[in-house]
Amino acid sequence: MSRIRSVATSAAHKGREALEINRRTVLAAAGAVSLSAGIGYALRPTDSEAAPAAAEEQPVAEGRKAPAAALAPYTKGTTLASVAAPRNSSGYRRLGDGAGWSRVLRSDLAAAKSGRESRRTALAAFVQFTDLHLMDVQHPLRLEYVRVHDRHAWRPHEALTVPGAISLVERVNALRGAPVTGSPLHFVMTTGDNTDNNAHSELEWFMKVMSGGRITPNTGDPHHYEGVQNSGMKLYWQASSTVRDQDKALGFPHLAGYLAAAIREVRSPGLNLPWYSTVGNHDALPLGCYGSHADPYLVAAAVAGKKLMSVGDAEAKKLQDSIRNAQDPKGSGYRDFLKAHARSMRSVTADEKRAPYTSADYLKAHLDPAYQGLGPVGHGYSSANVAAGTQYYAFRISDDVIGISLDTTDAGGHYDGSIGSVQLAWLEKTLRENKDSYAVVFSHHTGKSMTNTRPDPAHPSDRRHTGAELVTVLNRHANVLAWVNGHIHRNLITPHKASNGNSFWEITTASHVDYPHLARIVELVDNKDGTISLFTTLIESAAPHRTDFADLSQTGLAALYRELAFNAPGASKALAGATTDRNTELVLKKA
Repeated sequence: MSRIRSVATSAAHKGREALEINRRTVLAAAGAVSLSAGIGYALRPTDSEAAPAAAEEQPVAEGRKAPAAALAPYTKGTTLASVAAPRNSSGYRRLGDGAGWSRVLRSDLAAAKSGRESRRTALAAFVQFTDLHLMDVQHPLRLEYVRVHDRHAWRPHEALTVPGAISLVERVNALRGAPVTGSPLHFVMTTGDNTDNNAHSELEWFMKVMSGGRITPNTGDPHHYEGVQNSGMKLYWQASSTVRDQDKALGFPHLAGYLAAAIREVRSPGLNLPWYSTVGNHDALPLGCYGSHADPYLVAAAVAGKKLMSVGDAEAKKLQDSIRNAQDPKGSGYRDFLKAHARSMRSVTADEKRAPYTSADYLKAHLDPAYQGLGPVGHGYSSANVAAGTQYYAFRISDDVIGISLDTTDAGGHYDGSIGSVQLAWLEKTLRENKDSYAVVFSHHTGKSMTNTRPDPAHPSDRRHTGAELVTVLNRHANVLAWVNGHIHRNLITPHKASNGNSFWEITTASHVDYPHLARIVELVDNKDGTISLFTTLIESAAPHRTDFADLSQTGLAALYRELAFNAPGASKALAGATTDRNTELVLKKA
């Protein structure tokens, strides 16, 4: 493996290194990959494509500058110091400051050697966001009515996804660096389901949350909320009215002005780090499961002035079962379901912004200069991705580490994923060509949720591969350290070891839409004793743990978002995972 340089102290070496010949500069000149410490460049998206023109290969903007001296380790602002916890034991539970989660050493793949704390050198550090699920809660094609059968199919906090996500951005901006090493954070990576329903409105909100801007999380009537929460139906939390609904019977409060506040303009400062993007099934597929972009009825229904809000239990169960069992991947059954209930729909204000976006739209939004923030240009994607219709790429994280972002959504439909043969071959080639660098792989789906091998309608001959097959490929390459993903809304860390002795950690992080609303910092260090350690540290948003029902400010709504999610009927209390899946040190043998 290549010469290691400390990320934390890289600034101190710039003068000396300016006199050195960096072998990676030679590789860049040869067309392999452009590299620079702390600055990333996208690599080729497919084997067959030429590299983008030189004018298009713009480096990412640098994040925080490395300090003159290394930052000290810290815990403030992380779940090591404190985690939101309930203050009362029954009914609707109010949150407050709880005890932090300690760090757990995991030596499943290699023994931890004593004295490594004083020897280790930082390789890279980054933040993972996943499953933000920014929601246009008034969208006509949402399935809130399934709550009559499954009470967690609609959640009382869903109108607050935007202020909740902004508060997470504010938390990252307040971090002093990497908690264990104190080294600067290189970037933020989102691992998919950035939006909830593949709507243009949601995509615009996501881009502004990440890069900065003013956001009005409202569609339809510009002055009033129009959806299930002012429907008068007892099935949903009627927060702003005195209706005695199902949720109020459980202790949910009456909050006058809540809906007006939920659709009011908010402001995101944007990340003060570069950020990269990985696509998820909710980004690529309407409702996260239907390969129905070409269905004219569903496209028209998305922007139309009619919304279904109530069905019977049996019908709701049938629809949910068809989704869970992948019986309707193209959405034709869903289309017929809506047609059959046309007379039961309520009138709402039509809005073109709710139209579904295509993969090309997704890529172009990332390349839009209006959403560049601190970069990089395209946030990992390039004009070559647009030309080829691909949503995967590789990039340089630091001198000794590359990142690889995969597209594991199956365009054939259904929420579980897979990977095509062409992309898998590109992955192998990228790992081989960068065998002197460590690699961190990013995707939306986990290994066990990649079981959907339906053909991609646009590429029917491109065979789909499961997560188990992807694990086999990754285990063939000694430079792979980690596979970072989301999708299952739960913290889980899985060791993978092959018979050839290669090993890596699969790091799965909980969502930011279901409690406990987490993101994760990952630090890579060389222990200088033949092992590598990966430190994972979970963070919550910057919103205070305690809520004030009278505070409907942007910050107050972000705090309420967390507390409502904790109390959501039917919500799992196990999504934080075991202590071994949270704040950890993960040890690997160094190749």
